[in-house]
Amino acid sequence: MDREEFVGYVRSQGWGVVASLGDDGGPQAAFLAVAATGAGELVFDARATSRKVANLARDPRVAVTVGGTDGTTLQCEGLADVPVGTDRDRCAAAYVAAFPQFAGSLADDGIVLLRVVLAWARYGDFRDGGSVMTAVDVTGWGPTRD
Repeated sequence: MDREEFVGYVRSQGWGVVASLGDDGGPQAAFLAVAATGAGELVFDARATSRKVANLARDPRVAVTVGGTDGTTLQCEGLADVPVGTDRDRCAAAYVAAFPQFAGSLADDGIVLLRVVLAWARYGDFRDGGSVMTAVDVTGWGPTRD
């Protein structure tokens, strides 16, 4: 799976589980809308007061799983941040393109846009009784490309 296929897969699925580490080191997960930029970053929003925003501010390590309902899944790990400036504009455009119904939330001061720059990813296909896991080379993906 190359970057274009990765982005297409995330955009076709739209939803995923985001897991962060709580202040006690334990996992905390949430099911939410997940978009992808052309650079292969994952983007989602969250309430500024949510556990995930506090968790990621303290420890930016995050795991995200996208898909699953059709027998395929994409497992990802990386570092989350709050993009600013042109990076935020680019990430927000990708998010709004995927979820136009949430466009208004990005103007709300109580909502934070988060970006995940990937360090690792793996695609799984479990359809037809098989189990095929494929590593995704995410080298060079991220904010410097789009």
